[in-house]
Amino acid sequence: MPPPGPLLLPLLAVLAAARPGCEPARDPAGGCRRPRAADSAKCVALQLSTCSDASYNHTVFPTPLDLRSREAVESSSEYILLGILHQLLQGQCSPDLRLLGCAVLAPRCEGGRVLRPCQHICQGLREACWPAFDAIDMAWPYFLDCRRYFANKEEGCYNPLEKLHGDREAEDAVPSGLPPTFIRFAHHSHARMLRLLRRTAARCAHIAKTYSIGRSFNGKELLVIEFSSRPGQHELMEPEVKLIGNMHGNEVVGRELLIYLAQYLCSEYLLGNPRVQRLLNTTRVHLLPSMNPDGYEVASMEGANLNGWMSGRANAQNLDLNRNFPDLTSEYYRLAAVRGARTDHLAIPQHYWSGKVAPETKAIMKWMRAIPFVLSASLHGGDLVVSYPFDFSKHPQEEKMFSPTPDEKMFQLLARAYADVHPMMMDRSEDRCGGNFLKSGGIINGADWYSFTGGMSDFNYLHSNCFEITVELGCMKFPPEEALYTLWQHNKASLLNFLETVHRGIKGVVMDKFGKPVKDARIIVKGIRHDITTAPDGDYWRLLPPGSHVVIAQAPGYSRLIKKVTIPARLRRAGRVDFILQPLSAGPRKSLHRHRPEPRDPLEDGTLLGEAGGAGREPPGARSSSSAGGGKPWWWHYFSVLGPHKPRWLLKY
Repeated sequence: MPPPGPLLLPLLAVLAAARPGCEPARDPAGGCRRPRAADSAKCVALQLSTCSDASYNHTVFPTPLDLRSREAVESSSEYILLGILHQLLQGQCSPDLRLLGCAVLAPRCEGGRVLRPCQHICQGLREACWPAFDAIDMAWPYFLDCRRYFANKEEGCYNPLEKLHGDREAEDAVPSGLPPTFIRFAHHSHARMLRLLRRTAARCAHIAKTYSIGRSFNGKELLVIEFSSRPGQHELMEPEVKLIGNMHGNEVVGRELLIYLAQYLCSEYLLGNPRVQRLLNTTRVHLLPSMNPDGYEVASMEGANLNGWMSGRANAQNLDLNRNFPDLTSEYYRLAAVRGARTDHLAIPQHYWSGKVAPETKAIMKWMRAIPFVLSASLHGGDLVVSYPFDFSKHPQEEKMFSPTPDEKMFQLLARAYADVHPMMMDRSEDRCGGNFLKSGGIINGADWYSFTGGMSDFNYLHSNCFEITVELGCMKFPPEEALYTLWQHNKASLLNFLETVHRGIKGVVMDKFGKPVKDARIIVKGIRHDITTAPDGDYWRLLPPGSHVVIAQAPGYSRLIKKVTIPARLRRAGRVDFILQPLSAGPRKSLHRHRPEPRDPLEDGTLLGEAGGAGREPPGARSSSSAGGGKPWWWHYFSVLGPHKPRWLLKY
């Protein structure tokens, strides 16, 4: 266990002598008394340092927890918890939770009356912040019981977060006189980014939704905003696309571009932009602006222009996330030499889990498992070029060697979809950023540029149906704010054009003769040794370049079906090719192999990748797997010096 942080030590020393407040769960009589609505109370000055930024200046004693003096409040475990929640939750829901708790521990008093905080504010915050508590196996504090200590609107109540939200709204507000479609081209802190994404989703609630795919090693939320005609659900034959930014924390342009893109898609859809409406009505788009918020925090402390080439690149475990995925490319090269061996949808080797695996990496892999992505782009910085798989050379000793996938033609088409409409990538000057890629048209095979293993793009291609490219957005990794508008103008058309390429090739449904969808059927294209599989609804998408192709659908227990399709060069919408498979003739089928139990899949169970990190404790933001078995969560050690007054009401088990 790491020692408590310097801010925690003095607080814990005070807490050692604390007495607990009223704990309903420990009260055999049924719990604390509900606070009285005092008609006449003696208001006193609010002199609690933890609550110094509350929206009021006077409180009253005794409190709803029956604490009868300022000293009693300051020595209570409830009050000290408010002071350390920011550290325990790694900044999540801060300072909102602290101010909510202050409204109970130091109730607002005005004109001889005690004012109670609003129940709906508590309920909203509990819904938003409960995952942060659950992630570290901490129970919701009893004194934030929304029904017991808070009042509804009919009873009369106040918003303890009004001042805080007012300050935030002022910070994020659009300058007066400008329309709500205005985009502020600025750098965004993690908290500000989360607020902006959620506000954008609320503004376009009929086409947008935010959701979390997990947390970083330091507990920061990995928030995605999605756009679709039916947000939150997969629609039959609607392709899924993801864009990921800020994989390297100090490469921030992609992070900001995706924040701007979210606002742009929302505004333009509402304004009736036919291109944006057509895109979002036929495609489900997922944007993850920051895959590495911990690294960004390190880089942002140095700021634009001052950030070093490597400072903040890695995550909080000092892991390069683009070297942290399973190396399936080496296995591909081995299998490619074996006649008849499948070289797609390769399994993650068991030995991978014994190494250091970042929670951010696991979050991406679980995300890929949950959604049938077809297309993806990872946005980076440091050069100006679009690269595509394979990133690992087919001869490991060769640092630069052209190493194509079986879908080389399609990957070139995808890369050019971005590069060919980017004004700087098409600039003919060799002296510019990225000028050394001029002869190849601003695109390059990754291993032909430089070879590395453990990359996300190779993993996407070899483990799933998803084709991913890597976009290097410029030579300056952390540009000044005045450069952000120009970068947006350079990349806006490329981003839209790339998203639209998900509709190239063919799509369809594989079903049996009764119309029942066939899950995990293989879609084989003759001459391309890379199959894709159908989603649970039987639908599929096969990205293909123009030309004639022989396509085969097959599944266990069914006869294979072969069709010839021709894709015109100018076709911008996927052609529909359905397959109705006939069952094989009945009869006993002998298995050639004895059944062997499947190895444990850490993506399916609750195993933590952070456990392999060698950090000596479970990382914040990841759920403890030991609490249910009688052990204590990692944060309990922080309270070990508190004797009999430890806040046991924070334990879930």
